[in-house]
Amino acid sequence: MCKFVLQYLFNGEPRTHVLELKQTRLPLHEAAMHLLELHFGDGENSLMMPNADATPREVLEQAERVGVTQIKVVDQSR
Repeated sequence: MCKFVLQYLFNGEPRTHVLELKQTRLPLHEAAMHLLELHFGDGENSLMMPNADATPREVLEQAERVGVTQIKVVDQSR
């Protein structure tokens, strides 16, 4: 398992979130999707989540629109 620390701003406030995944790298748009699911995944408003066929750019743009910005992925497994 690889450990990733996500450092980001949520509505302007600094936050961190730790993920342990089987994959060895975590692209920024996948990190954004994890954060969107963390903050909005159980909400009733599906408009917060990008479409299933969204491009990496669209995922990042959606994250910014709902207040998830300045995402940084730190690989802690090395």
